[in-house]
Amino acid sequence: MIQARKLASSVLVLSLTGALLLLVGCPGRGSDKEVMAKVNAYKVLRSEVDKNYNTQVAGSPQKPTPTEEEALRLNILNQIIDNQLHLQKAEKLGVVATDDEVETRFNQAKAPYTKEEFEKLLKERGFSDDDYKLEIRRNLTIEKLLNKEIAAKVTISDGDIQNYYNQNKAEFNLIEPRYSLATIFVGNQPSTEPGQSTDRAQLDAQARKKIQVIYNRLESGEDFTALAQKFSEDQDTARSGGVVPPVPESQIKKLDPGTRDAIQKLKPGQYTPVIPAFDRGTQQAGYQIIKLNGKDTAGQRDINDPQVQQFIRSKLRSQREQILKAAYDEVLRDSAEIHNYFAEQILKNTGTK
Repeated sequence: MIQARKLASSVLVLSLTGALLLLVGCPGRGSDKEVMAKVNAYKVLRSEVDKNYNTQVAGSPQKPTPTEEEALRLNILNQIIDNQLHLQKAEKLGVVATDDEVETRFNQAKAPYTKEEFEKLLKERGFSDDDYKLEIRRNLTIEKLLNKEIAAKVTISDGDIQNYYNQNKAEFNLIEPRYSLATIFVGNQPSTEPGQSTDRAQLDAQARKKIQVIYNRLESGEDFTALAQKFSEDQDTARSGGVVPPVPESQIKKLDPGTRDAIQKLKPGQYTPVIPAFDRGTQQAGYQIIKLNGKDTAGQRDINDPQVQQFIRSKLRSQREQILKAAYDEVLRDSAEIHNYFAEQILKNTGTK
């Protein structure tokens, strides 16, 4: 990652330095007053929303205003509803994460920490090992569902690639050299997701330790692409093994001096040491390792260039998956019986405050 981005919400937890996703418990038996929403037979209890809300605002320097509190609770509730829709669909289709998959992901989360450090992190968030494994199982199940129902159904033909190239040929006429890069990014900022620690010093220490473990594994000969897919917290690039869109040389020169100099020293196939990652301003957002896959000279790139084809294929796949995901979620909602009592209450109270 060249400019660190705010992480989008994810259905997957790779480590405790990332956001621990929403807890989705068993259907409750609370009174009607305690039920904030229903998703088919599942009741979302106030205690479930409260727990996520309290975790999110813990450590905040300023108490949310009533309007901000309402908005946050409504957002948390909608996330729980979406998770339930996916989990219920997965159950109908017989899609479930296996014990081996859960154990592998759990071990990946533990990897950057000692046993004592990991236990402390779990305890601070009110998790036992079994609680965390259950959360991993749910998130992996949702990931498998979306892979089965969406990703597996997207195909990009050679004709699709040719048509895109013909319609966007100027996009591949390089007026300056361009760098092909990949990144492994670990953030050190509090997430907007419920369950994330807000202690900045603690988050920074965790991020530095995690990225150093990853770097040591690279130095031991492990594959950059595989490590990026497993551990990078940049959700926009992790799936592709850390590959970022090609970066013009003029943009490289505008980077912070440390990142710019580290990249310019690389030869194809080499990667930087651990370096700070900054957002679009001057705020450090975490740490990263950048690999130079290649450097393209100026001029027109041909359709037969493998990098051109891979770029177009990845772009078209991402676009189609996003459209399918949006449509899939809408169909799930249309076929479900959903009652958001909290949203109804907000509307009812409008004008009475």
